[in-house]
Amino acid sequence: MIAIAGHPIHAMTVAFPIALTFCNFGADAFYWWTGDVFWARAGVWAAGMAFLIGLAAAASGTMELLMVAGIRARASAWTHAAIAVALLSILGANWGYRLHGYETAVLPYGILLSGFCVVMVGATGWHGGKLVFDYRLGTSNGS
Repeated sequence: MIAIAGHPIHAMTVAFPIALTFCNFGADAFYWWTGDVFWARAGVWAAGMAFLIGLAAAASGTMELLMVAGIRARASAWTHAAIAVALLSILGANWGYRLHGYETAVLPYGILLSGFCVVMVGATGWHGGKLVFDYRLGTSNGS
């Protein structure tokens, strides 16, 4: 695993884009519910930071996938990577869509994109979790 002082970088960095993806969806829902522009503005920031920090998480995850044989040998790792790349693409599109008129971007397409991203986070997290919990990769007992 790619780590600093035994702490896995990928596992540490993925928490932020995951949380921000959920925050984006929540901000969209609150904007839909209240009509308050604050939530539309919060959504554009959450979408952008989910994408940008997601790129950093993807870089460390890609290094692990390519450099650690125990990870590379698992089908779940490749599925996790493929879904994560698709997720990053949609996060980037969601952010880009909001950059020019974030208020008008939320309904209906912004909230649909952010909802789809939440589903994709669940799917990629499932496969990433299989690597940790089923195969013990990235733990002190694994590679």
